[in-house]
Amino acid sequence: MFKVPDWYLTVSRRLSDVFDEIGVNEKMLMKRRRSFLLDETTQAIWERLLPTKSLFYFLGSQPEGTTTTGLNSDFDQVVCYTGRVIIQDMSEWTPEADTHLMIQDEKTQPGYCRLQKLRDDAPLPVIGEYGNYYVKDTHGRVLYKNTNLNAFPLAGHRQGPAQSTKGQLGCIDTDTVLALPLKSLPQEVKCWLNQQVGGSLVTEDVKRYIERTNYFVVGIGNRASENEAFEWRISTTLAERCVMFNLNITQIRCYILMKIILKTYINPHYPDCLSSYMCKTVLLHCIKNKHSSLWKENNFLACISHCLLTLHDCILSKICPHFIIKANNLMAGKFSYQEKIQLAKLTSNLRQNIDNAILGIPIDDLGLRLQIKLHMVPWLQYNIKPSFYFGLKTAGNLLWNTAYGSDRRYRNKILKKLTPINLNMSNHFLFNIMLHLIRNFRKGSKWEKTACQQLIPQFCTTIGSLTASYNIQQNNTVSPQALTWFSAGLDTDVASSRLKLASVYYCIGDMENVAHILGHIEKCYSDLVAAVCSCYNFNNVNVNIGFCSISSQSNEEATGHVIAFCVRFLPSEFNCVPYELQYEMFRSTEDEILHRNKIEDFWMDWAVVDSLPYLYFLQYKTFGQLHRNEDQKHALRNLEWAIYTRQNLGHKDTAFNLLGQCMERENRPADAIRCYMMSLNIRPRNNVAKIHICVLLSKFICNNM
Repeated sequence: MFKVPDWYLTVSRRLSDVFDEIGVNEKMLMKRRRSFLLDETTQAIWERLLPTKSLFYFLGSQPEGTTTTGLNSDFDQVVCYTGRVIIQDMSEWTPEADTHLMIQDEKTQPGYCRLQKLRDDAPLPVIGEYGNYYVKDTHGRVLYKNTNLNAFPLAGHRQGPAQSTKGQLGCIDTDTVLALPLKSLPQEVKCWLNQQVGGSLVTEDVKRYIERTNYFVVGIGNRASENEAFEWRISTTLAERCVMFNLNITQIRCYILMKIILKTYINPHYPDCLSSYMCKTVLLHCIKNKHSSLWKENNFLACISHCLLTLHDCILSKICPHFIIKANNLMAGKFSYQEKIQLAKLTSNLRQNIDNAILGIPIDDLGLRLQIKLHMVPWLQYNIKPSFYFGLKTAGNLLWNTAYGSDRRYRNKILKKLTPINLNMSNHFLFNIMLHLIRNFRKGSKWEKTACQQLIPQFCTTIGSLTASYNIQQNNTVSPQALTWFSAGLDTDVASSRLKLASVYYCIGDMENVAHILGHIEKCYSDLVAAVCSCYNFNNVNVNIGFCSISSQSNEEATGHVIAFCVRFLPSEFNCVPYELQYEMFRSTEDEILHRNKIEDFWMDWAVVDSLPYLYFLQYKTFGQLHRNEDQKHALRNLEWAIYTRQNLGHKDTAFNLLGQCMERENRPADAIRCYMMSLNIRPRNNVAKIHICVLLSKFICNNM
């Protein structure tokens, strides 16, 4: 029996309190998982609505909740290309477009395989030459090279089988792993499942999930293999994620602490020898081999000590068995004999002095916080973040990232497709998607219902605006049908959908309705609201503590109260756009179009503006029409204030262009020129400010002739 010293209990409890303070608690664990699983479900719905040959899975520390602010873990996603099918036996063959047979023999390392190309018309191997993507082995088999995944058009650079993308707009750095799907449960997993008899780690529910989940191969070979260039690693990541979701909070904290120790004491000296995945595997072996009564908060120190002892033994033997595919040694070829001796000595010292090691950890002020909890130092002497900071900050970032991802997908997958087509085609396209969403909502899982609830209002607003634009073109009115669609989409967020409705009323001259809607938006647009724009990359993302507090108390439903998306008008919505904003649809000369990013800058043919500046601009215009002069002046001051003080504005250049036109109306040409120049400083190319300046100078010259 593993003996626990008495003083371990006190330190363990205080250490558990520290982890609770830095956001590693059950509440934040569930919030992280909910956010990423909902995001994954939403992505899956998109892939079904607009069929592609890709499936996305979100994995690793972020979805598991096994990270902290200080660890700054990457976000891992698997993109599974379903256009190619991997079978394990010829009996699984069907006449599909692109089928490969998994080969595992004495030359294949455990946990790896090779992929043999099969014919499309018969369950037979391809013979002969088959292009640069393949290579022949000594038996004449045509094998698929794992380097082929380099050709997939994903942004970022490769790290092994992954492509890495730096975080944007406050988002997490992303590692994208490209994979191919297995048609059936791998034999190694079947054998492992047959060996699992009861236990708290692999319950019957977990086993059932593991039996029916998806498995992949990823394009990386074993370093020790002579066939590394055409070997593929079998991935059981979804099964492992399920197991991790079954851990209790002490086990999660133990894994996080192992990663923190690795980052603090081991990686600086031996950066490529041990990985967080090895730490996870060691933890899972420890949990399986130790009675569940050990894994409690008051045994925290004993748990981490046992994990370090197990890691030490793995290093000495240079064997760390994969948790599911045990014959796959994760440490094979990872470090030399001399490195093994040094690593073993280091991990032994860490285990024997675990309390001092933890007290010296700077990440998240972990060591200092523990010293304060143990009354070793007075907390007043140190400037550390308060205990509520980490949980609130994490909750705020999760909600902001969820909103950003939702906005970006809708922009890329719907609005981009609507841009070149006419109204009838647009409505037909949107109606079909709406029917799919409604079916998903009625028959789908809990996650699918929630995802559809978030998606449907966006479609309603777009349909309403397109219909209203057509109505205005025909007879300068808005049909009840368009208003009904708008009504169903008003809760997309706190402002953008209502601002589009206000624009419709403005364009038909119903100023009283415009003023009423804008007044409602202004009341709802408090300091808690965060602006979200996915149109292009900018580096200034800030969410205040009030926004984070609301995010902590709520889930994705808070989007309707504390998120403001930018307001977008497509060319087909031209008749719903005030003429001052219509200029933005003509921002580019033929030469400037050549300098656009073809993938990201398609939105430049739209009129796009941030919600808050647009709110005050519309108020300025509306109050002018209603002859409410004081209110109009107040709106103009608010517009200036919003542009100069509010953060996270993605279209500040457009806001300056609108402000400049207001200044022209106020007969302040010098201020107007200054606004247009500020706009050009932000975006020198593809900016209609150049036209505004030319028009203003032309007026000035004509008036002085």
